Amino acid sequence: MPDSPERDFGPQPLDGLLAELGLGNHDLVAASTQQLTHKQIQKARRGRYVTLNIQRKILAALQAVAPQDGEGGPRVFKVEDLFNYRP
Repeated sequence: MPDSPERDFGPQPLDGLLAELGLGNHDLVAASTQQLTHKQIQKARRGRYVTLNIQRKILAALQAVAPQDGEGGPRVFKVEDLFNYRP
């Protein structure tokens, strides 16, 4: 079945952010306390549609693994920082 253009949003900010932080899909899967798979993260990075629930799981894993900001505090992200579409 061909990919539907309505469900393909192109590379997401999540992809660039993970590259900037030097993190890979496995880092998020390992840091997640919820069921999160490599496939879900890869879909999200490429811009395929993922539900808000999966977006929140990815956000929680990123918060857990992201390096601290320059002031020694945790970096805080929002779903809107990672995805340029809303389910």
